[in-house]
Amino acid sequence: MTQVLHREFVYIWYYFDVQLRQIFPYWVLGMVLGSAVSVFAKEKIHNAVCSLSGKKLGAFGVIPASALGIASPLCMYGTIPLAASFSRYGISDDWLAAFMMSSVLLNPQLIIYSAALGPAALAVRIVSCFLCGITAGLLVRFLHRKEFFRFEAFEDPKSRDTDPNILLRFLKNLGRNIKATGLYFLLGVLLSALFQRYVPAETMTAVFGGNEAFGVLMAATIGVPLYACGGGTIPLLQAWLMDGMSMGSAAAFMITGPATKITNLGALKIVLGIRNFAIYLIYVMIFAFVTGMAVNLLV
Repeated sequence: MTQVLHREFVYIWYYFDVQLRQIFPYWVLGMVLGSAVSVFAKEKIHNAVCSLSGKKLGAFGVIPASALGIASPLCMYGTIPLAASFSRYGISDDWLAAFMMSSVLLNPQLIIYSAALGPAALAVRIVSCFLCGITAGLLVRFLHRKEFFRFEAFEDPKSRDTDPNILLRFLKNLGRNIKATGLYFLLGVLLSALFQRYVPAETMTAVFGGNEAFGVLMAATIGVPLYACGGGTIPLLQAWLMDGMSMGSAAAFMITGPATKITNLGALKIVLGIRNFAIYLIYVMIFAFVTGMAVNLLV
């Protein structure tokens, strides 16, 4: 029994070590970039969103709004008070929907993490998240005539990056970033090692491989309970793609995962209300499925 346990430990440690060596540089670079954007560029991004209120872009305003959402380094609990302040500046609900949707799905830090999956997966993630934000904004603009968000309870966001020494400000932000994501990152590497050891590659190919709608639907579905942290899911996705997961299934997972992350859902439910919250969930699942099928046809 002891020999069996020792053997399994050695195998799992081997997979863990290999996976960690592959992913760790991207995690470190993502930490540094995310903190740098938060400390040095956050105000510029937010000012750029506010500046949209003075421009008559109409429906085309969802395009820069979605792009700025991806550029924003804030989590959802930071994004909602910010969106509330944008609303008071006169930003319309469709532009806010585009900004918030893409902000939920992607940020500069997660872009660096996702580079570990290869250029094709990175491009798919960026494009699909950008289009998801644009589509959400257009749907709110043309199909929802009433006020979509409820921001009354939110005050303007307060920055935690207040240290007068800019280097200390950056290091404190980096420390908070590591504290918030480090455990999830290591857990993701461990889960990836366990999958590689105990789940045959043939099983992954059978469930998530090929161009079948079932694989895309399954990937979209498991993204709901498995997604806890963006950095933590990258090792899993890397292992799954190596074991035969289709790019479309990965794309579906990368949309439903962050969009239905439990902390994000809790924040969104407050500002959407029951009816619009249900619409949001339906939209996410449909968009993820359609995106996954389209990616499997094109990539």
